[in-house]
Amino acid sequence: MASLERSKKKVQLWKKATVHFLLCFVMGFFTGFAPTSKASIFSSRVTMSLSSNYSPQPVKVFHQSRTQNFNRSLFDKTVSKAEHSHNSDKDQRVPEEDKRGSEELNVRKLVIVITPTSGRNKLRGVLLRRLANTLKLVARPLLWIVVEQLSEDSEVSEILRKTGIMYRHVVFKENFTDVDSEMDHQRNIAVNHIEHHRLSGIVHFAGLSNVYDLHFFEEIRAVEAFGTWPIAKLFANKKKVTIEGPVCDFSEVVGWHLKKTNNVTDTRTTALPISSFAFNSSILWDPERWGRPSSVQDTSQNSLRFVRKEVLEEEAKVKGIPTQGCSKVLLWDLHIS
Repeated sequence: MASLERSKKKVQLWKKATVHFLLCFVMGFFTGFAPTSKASIFSSRVTMSLSSNYSPQPVKVFHQSRTQNFNRSLFDKTVSKAEHSHNSDKDQRVPEEDKRGSEELNVRKLVIVITPTSGRNKLRGVLLRRLANTLKLVARPLLWIVVEQLSEDSEVSEILRKTGIMYRHVVFKENFTDVDSEMDHQRNIAVNHIEHHRLSGIVHFAGLSNVYDLHFFEEIRAVEAFGTWPIAKLFANKKKVTIEGPVCDFSEVVGWHLKKTNNVTDTRTTALPISSFAFNSSILWDPERWGRPSSVQDTSQNSLRFVRKEVLEEEAKVKGIPTQGCSKVLLWDLHIS
């Protein structure tokens, strides 16, 4: 009996030992797969949560973005200061000539050049191209009004289209036997066109035979009401030069060099060379600006005669060009034929 009880006790001990061993083995096995600390478990959960909502590496991205934003803000401030300093230096380096040039461009007046043409002039095309080449060199703004009799000949139109100059081509239907009367009629048409459309600028009558010093156009831009200058007339078959125009004391007109005419009632008005004066176009359509009621002015019949008369009668408002006593010739009337 005693041996039987001993054998049972041994079996129970082995069973307990085996169970204990198995329990320890199982616990040790699963313990090897478990996290080593609570902090790592919390960190894993945060990573997974952020990973599912934002990006595979949310913590790194967060730190990188903060660093980039901080660096970017410093960079922006540095760049803005550098740009401000650069712009300040640039403004200080702008030449005075460029500033004056921009100011002059803003206040530069429009020059309105009126040119009558006649189909009887065999050199019309050549002279028109020559004048166009001169006007191309004039600073803008400039408007060229060219007048001719209506015809099937398109020479004038083709020349104007190729000039690159801002122009208006005006035609008329009337017939004339006298060339001078036809030219005056064309000038009147152009002046009435300016009045009708209220074109604002300094008006100058440029004949096809005129030759210019380019400084002339800058001089007439300074005209406020009326301007006048001397003209040198040259003829191909004569060995002399005739000067016609104003006599000036600096820019003040004190007299006139005019050609003699016979059997003409208003000698001074008729003798005043058509290309020897310029005027502000507003005297045509805004007479009250010049201190005259509208009833005094009637340019519908003969605008050209009206302007010529005003130049001679309003000497106080006439500016001599150039201002050094009108002593320099800037315009030549060259008669080739």
